[in-house]
Amino acid sequence: MAKTTQNKNSAAASDSGATRSIIIIGALFFIFGFVTWLNALLIPYLKIACELTTFQAYFVTFAFYIAYVVMAPISTRTLNHFGFKKGMSVALGVMALGAVLFIPAALSRTYLIFLLGLFVMGGGLAILQTAVNPYVTIVGPAESAAKRISIMGICNKLAGAIAPILIGVFLQLDKAEVLVGTTDEAALDEMALRVIPPYIGIIIVLLALAFWVYKSSLPEVEAEDEDDATALQKTSKKITDYPHAILGVITLFIYVGVEVIAVDTIIDYGIFQGFDFETAKGFTTGTMAAMIIGYLLGIVAIPKYIKQENALKVCAILGVVFTVGAISTSGFISVAFIALLGLANSLMWPAIWPLALADVGKLTKAVSSLLVMGIAGGAVIPLAYGGLAEAIDKQSAYWIAVPLYLFILYYAVAGHKIRKA
Repeated sequence: MAKTTQNKNSAAASDSGATRSIIIIGALFFIFGFVTWLNALLIPYLKIACELTTFQAYFVTFAFYIAYVVMAPISTRTLNHFGFKKGMSVALGVMALGAVLFIPAALSRTYLIFLLGLFVMGGGLAILQTAVNPYVTIVGPAESAAKRISIMGICNKLAGAIAPILIGVFLQLDKAEVLVGTTDEAALDEMALRVIPPYIGIIIVLLALAFWVYKSSLPEVEAEDEDDATALQKTSKKITDYPHAILGVITLFIYVGVEVIAVDTIIDYGIFQGFDFETAKGFTTGTMAAMIIGYLLGIVAIPKYIKQENALKVCAILGVVFTVGAISTSGFISVAFIALLGLANSLMWPAIWPLALADVGKLTKAVSSLLVMGIAGGAVIPLAYGGLAEAIDKQSAYWIAVPLYLFILYYAVAGHKIRKA
């Protein structure tokens, strides 16, 4: 009897520990969603405060996402040195350092320092992403891992819905419209200073989370002793032997690019369509709400009612339809089509990964590393959109997304099936 009671207590303690771990990981997914999708608000804000062209303003996304490529090898070394749990605390500290750089950037109204801050935050986030994802699998039963991944995705997108509205209260973009094209340096300086209070709050939250994670009871993840290059030397297979994996990396690169376009351009596009800043700042929330709906549909439907590759086909087709709809209409309807791209993009990440990793065997880690680097699509493709928006206009520039969604459709239909003869 005593033994049974002891077993029950042990199981209860285990469940309690798993619940605490899931709460911590959920908080981390929330904070990096908050930081990531805040870029949608920073683009129009910095465009006015730092007197930028449309193309220059989209270096916000470039500086943030290019860090995923630059920091990829550093992330692995950091986690090998500190371990995964302490590595996450270090990553949060790096992100806090990036947020600190926003203070001198605002005081001097220097765009390059803002970009440096964004790059450092993106670098910290790259380390955090590399570390936090394994925990989603190990903090609970393996058979419910997919459910936990979906919950974390919802935490991420919920943060993205809240961030522009909350920080928008501080930036007061609705009062900044009159400053477009102004030569009043004092007014622009005052506008630049508005970013300091919310970023001080972000610094405090990041440091508090770093301390919480450091002191938490999260289990340690054992880092692998050998890196990707060593693993590749021990097998006769090469990544080029798996064309579907290479195409998968390209597809993920494209997907992240169109996802960032849908989220980070919608405020600026809403202003272009004649909405005031106060109204436009809420449009990102619409995109995130559409993505959350897509996540929930995926939890229910995949794989019970629809296969992953078929879900990717549907999403790609919706991407084309919604993009053409946005280009062909105007006003609120056009903006709504951009928001609906959140629904089109929602199931692409969870569908592309398993299709790209299928049958790669011992090269799973190497292909996974390349897929993570594919997040750099968020740096390149939105910048290309910004160049087109400046050369033609912000609505016609969305044509860039149509061939990209068609490539994703190709991968869903045929690309993922290609194997080397």
